[in-house]
Amino acid sequence: MSVYKKIMMYLKRRFTVEQWVVLRKTKVKIYASLVRSNLTKLAELYETDKTGVHWYTPHYMNHLRQFKDKKIKLLEIGVGGYDDPNAGGNSLRMWKKYFPFGKIYSIDIYDKSALQENRIKIYQGSQVDSDFLEKITDEIGALDIIIDDGSHLNEHIIESFKILFPKLKDGGVYAIEDIQTSYWENYGGDSKNLNNPTTAMNFVKSLTDCINHQEIPDENYKESYFDKKIVSIHFYHNLVFIHKGENIEKSHRIKNHKRI
Repeated sequence: MSVYKKIMMYLKRRFTVEQWVVLRKTKVKIYASLVRSNLTKLAELYETDKTGVHWYTPHYMNHLRQFKDKKIKLLEIGVGGYDDPNAGGNSLRMWKKYFPFGKIYSIDIYDKSALQENRIKIYQGSQVDSDFLEKITDEIGALDIIIDDGSHLNEHIIESFKILFPKLKDGGVYAIEDIQTSYWENYGGDSKNLNNPTTAMNFVKSLTDCINHQEIPDENYKESYFDKKIVSIHFYHNLVFIHKGENIEKSHRIKNHKRI
């Protein structure tokens, strides 16, 4: 056992539960201020599985650094803690510290309103309820960052993206976590047919054609919304980032290029 853990165990025995809670909150607040630019350290401090278990934080820092000190709006699907109204919210507090001028929003199927605090607002509802999502995004306004850490059901991942990606600002980023469920049958995945179009992974793979749609030599091809707005897609272990912006105009399609 480390010296640090021994000291913490000793101190914990010396304080009442109430005193220990106050002491721990103070420690977290002070330490978080010292490491607020290091998302991995913040994830460890706030005990979110975005580090350690998954090692997502280095990728998040790489893709979200341009938002660091801006007045952004971030929506995370999934609060955590299952049906316990007082459990979860770890990553929301991490995001709040990492984006000091940002507003953090979240949705969860369970009532997590007890976890709300300054700059953190939580709505109760399903990630595939289009009416609910339309209502809250109308209230919030255009988003800079959307993170799907919800049910991880393949059907839900796909449907949420279709509803929410249009709510993202140009220049915004949409992240999908734990996409390994694309291979898990109990989540609607498929480990036998790796080309199954109903899995989240294959849905996202199909979006890569949007990036090059201008090169399709079919005069009858009609651009989709995703064709026009997806500018890059980045795959990592169990994690995907989709960047939004203005794609190249249709007038630059392959008919204006020499065929090889």
